[in-house]
Formats: sequence, C-alpha cells, structure tokens
Amino acid sequence: MNMKQRTIFLISLNSLAILVASVIFFLIFIVHVKSPFEVSPSSMLELKGSSARFGILIGVLTRADLYAHRHFLRMLYGIQSSPLAEIDVKFVFCNLTKPEQRILIALEIQRFNDIVILNCTENMNSGKTHMYFSSLPRILPRLYNYVMKADDDVYIRLEPLARSLAPLPRSDLYYGFVIPCNSMNPFVEYMSGMGYILSWDLVEWIADADIPEFYRYGSEDKMVAQWLKMGNKAKNRFTNKPAMYDYPGTNGRCSHELIPETVAVHRLKRWDQWSRVLEYFNVTRQINDSKLYHF
Repeated sequence: MNMKQRTIFLISLNSLAILVASVIFFLIFIVHVKSPFEVSPSSMLELKGSSARFGILIGVLTRADLYAHRHFLRMLYGIQSSPLAEIDVKFVFCNLTKPEQRILIALEIQRFNDIVILNCTENMNSGKTHMYFSSLPRILPRLYNYVMKADDDVYIRLEPLARSLAPLPRSDLYYGFVIPCNSMNPFVEYMSGMGYILSWDLVEWIADADIPEFYRYGSEDKMVAQWLKMGNKAKNRFTNKPAMYDYPGTNGRCSHELIPETVAVHRLKRWDQWSRVLEYFNVTRQINDSKLYHF
C-alpha cells in the first residue's frame, strides 16, 4: 500500500469511526431524553380526565312572580361549581300573564340569561313538566348529558350531585329519590318531584314519542315514571338515598337529619329552614374579611 492509498484508508477509517460514534450518541440520547411530543401514561390520564367533564342542566320549575326567591336561588347556585361537570341552572315557568312581568323578567333575562319561558299554563300537574322536557331539544343552544327537573324549595349541592352521576351510565338513565320513602328499589313506583334526572336520550324520546303527549295531566312525577314504564325506557335507574331527602321532621319517612353527604334537601318552605341548612353546610365560610361588614 503506497502513501496515497494509506492516507485515503486512514481518512475513511476516521469517517467510519465518527459515524459509528454519532449513531451511538443518538441512540443514547433518544433513550434518555423524551421527545417533546411524547405523552406519558399519567399525562394521558390527565388529558382524558380533562375531557371527561359532562353536562348537567338543572331546570328549577318555579313561577314568574317569585322574583326574590329566584334571585336567592340564583345566588346559592352561582357560588357553586364542580370540576367534574359543567352545570347550568335555569329557572322555568309558563307564559307571562301580567304587564309588569314582561318588564321585570326582561331585565332578568338581560342580566342573567337563565330564564326559560314555556308556552303553557302555570300549573305543575297540567302539562308543564311535559312541556319542559319536550321543548329542550328544540330550544337549547347546546346538548347536555343529563337534564334535571327540580322544585324551587329544594337545595341542591352541585359537587356531590356531579360526583354521584360521574360513574353512572350516560344513557337510558332515571335518577332521583324513589317513592315510597322507605324503598331502596328504583324500579318500583317513581322518583320524587323534589328533583329527578333523565339522560339526554330520554329527553329526546319525550320530545318525539306519542306516549308522553297522551299522558300529560296528573301528578307530574308519577306521570314521568308512567311514560318510562309504558315506553320500556330507563333501564338504568338509581335512587340516591340517603343523600336526597326532605327537611328533618317535614315528611315522615322521607325526612331525616342533615348529613354531610347530602345531594339535595327538599321542603324548605321557611327562612329559618334555609338558614339552618346553609349553616350546616357552612356555605358562607369563604367570605373575605372586610371593613364593610361586621358579624
């Protein structure tokens, strides 16, 4: 091998060594350093968790003239939220019948946008609940996983409600406080009108099916159960006892003392009852210190 050939050979050998070293370095680098586009299993769980929020619409069936009570409930629900669900609360009543209602409720609509006015006569057992459910697929700007009908004398704790719904099916669901009071079987009788939930597919069924249309009149909570039974619907049923109940001492076996895991307390007819419930759950604990008020 002459000098020229030897020089070319050494250059090639050095180039090959550099190439091999580069490959080894690159392999070591990709083993020990994550790609900026790589997602760890725990991150995947976080991403799935962030997209797993579900939607709940709570329709509080009330009357147009109850301005003060409506605003009181608006405050109670306005200070609550849940990381598990997007929860909207709307106040639902029938056609306005007084000139002042058109002015005052128009102000509420402009300020809060939480009013639903149905084309019906204000009577709970004369088709209002049917009108509520059947109108939603047509009038709502978005879909929800669950729709709740609630009375205006019930206090609903939104975070416990969301936690109780999170593991349940998203379809063919009927949820609430089953009657009779001492029953734990959600397939017997019906869910109390204090507050019951239907999955969105059942709301759509109510809007389209003939059965609810033909059986609109009577005790509204019983009628809803009758619709579902006649239509062979709501195979997934859940009664949330003892977390849902009537205020202590107001309704026999449907009542019991306040408990920490409460989802809903019903039959709050007086301010002292509301006050006791809100004090029990320490609702005002987050009030900031201020020179503007003293307790």
